Formats: sequence, structure tokens, C-alpha cells
Amino acid sequence: MILIRQIIKMRWAYFFLFPAYFFFIIFTFIPLTRGLGFSFYDVKLSEKTWVGLGNFEKLYDDAAFWKSLTNTVLIVVGVVPVGLVLSLGIAVLVFQLGKLMQTFFRMAFYLPVVASGVVLSMVWIWILHPNYGLMNYMIGLFGLDPVAWLGTPGMALLSIIGVTITFIIGQPIILFLAALGGIPGDLYESAMIDGANAWRRFISITLPLLKPTTLFVIVTKTIAVFQVFVVVLLLTGGGPANSTQTIVFRIYQTAFDFFNFGYASALGVVLLVIVSLITWINFRLLGRDTEF
Repeated sequence: MILIRQIIKMRWAYFFLFPAYFFFIIFTFIPLTRGLGFSFYDVKLSEKTWVGLGNFEKLYDDAAFWKSLTNTVLIVVGVVPVGLVLSLGIAVLVFQLGKLMQTFFRMAFYLPVVASGVVLSMVWIWILHPNYGLMNYMIGLFGLDPVAWLGTPGMALLSIIGVTITFIIGQPIILFLAALGGIPGDLYESAMIDGANAWRRFISITLPLLKPTTLFVIVTKTIAVFQVFVVVLLLTGGGPANSTQTIVFRIYQTAFDFFNFGYASALGVVLLVIVSLITWINFRLLGRDTEF
């Protein structure tokens, strides 16, 4: 009876929460549970056979899986730290400007966030084209030979890392700008009276007070980069020689090219476990003494 009275009392709150929960259950929770179930089956287009842990046992001998996992980790290691430093540095520089210029740069840097990833990838295909791309034209002005940005394994992976950085820094810049605006100016004034220079004020005041925002950016962008897919699909297709194949691209290829949905589900479960573990480690290492 107490529970029923509580539900009746909070009925309007549940009413407004219902649409969000409805779409979460239909498009996230149910597919997630179905995927977990499929990971224990050999799922074809017309039949489903129980294999238990067989799909997970295949992972040990799947060289393509380990290659895609390695590439994904390299992309995460290359994108998240650089993206964090760049976004924080840009936010600090923009914060020094007037309100009008801040508004302009907020809009400019946030544009890639709201733009379609397909559109942005097509722009980068033109920029990195080996024959008429803007990048080779720019380096040609300095007398350098054209570079096959997407045609060689090492350069293709670096190109994917660089393009992904441009995709993810927009939102952190906005978040850091908002966090910088919430730091009391009295702290900086007191530090200046004590003789602290700009670098000391940044290290002793700005960085510690940005810790909650920094943790949020690291966690969310790590999760996002682990799921990088569109840029790989459109720019390289996982090549050359699988040098840019990521784990999400491998899942897509296994499911929709090879029609092995059970094994693709197992790959998805592994990705979920890896991302959850890394998120837990981030909170354990960076979440101490952090208030949200």
C-alpha cells in the first residue's frame, strides 16, 4: 500500500519520465538483452543453434579480432589524451576572450558535434585524397611529395586518429568553458596577491577545480572512441591490410557481411566488458575526492 501511495503521489513525475524509459527499453534494453542471449548461439538467417561458450572460445584463435582490438586501443590512446589536452587548451584560450567572441567560438567548435558523421567523413575524404586533396596541396606548397594518407597502414591509422580527434573535441570545449565560468574569481585574485604566476594559478586552482569535468570528459570520450565506426567505414573500410579495422567495424562486418550474428554478439559482449572495466578503473583512479 505504501508503494502504491508513493506511485500515485509521484504520478506526474512518472508520466514525464515514461517517454524516455519507453525508448530506452525498446531501443537499448531489449536489444542489449537479445544480444547477450545471441552470444551463446550460432545464429544464422534461418536457424539458431545453442553453442554455449563456443563463440567466446573462438576469440582466442581469431587473429582479426585481436587486430581490431589492438587498433581500437591504439586509437583510444591516441585520441582521448590528445583530445583532452587540446579541448582544455582551446577552452582556456577562448575563455580569455569577450562574450561575443566566446559565443562565436562555442558555435564554431560545437558544429562538428551536431553535424552528421557521414558528412564530416566525406569532407575528410576530400581533404586526404592523394591526388587532389587539400592536405597534399598544402604540403606541396613546401616542396614535399604527396602522401597516401589512407593508402599505407601506418599513415592510415594516424589519419583515423587525427580525424577522430576533430570529431570529439567540440563537446569537451563547451564543457570546459562552462566549468571555467563556475570557478570563483576570488581564488585567482588571492593567488595573484600571494605572487602566483599564471602557470601556478592554472596548476593549483584551475586543474583541481576542473577535475569533475575532466573525469566526465575522459569517461564519455573513451566510451565514444571505443565505438568509432563511421569514420573507419567511409575513409578506409578497415584497410589497408586491416590496419584501421576497429572492434565495432569487426562486429558490423561479422554480422552483416558474414551473417554470423551469434559471433558478432559475442564480440559485442566483449566490447561491453572492456568498456565497463575501463570506466570503472577511471572512476577508481580519478573519481576519488571528486564531487559532482
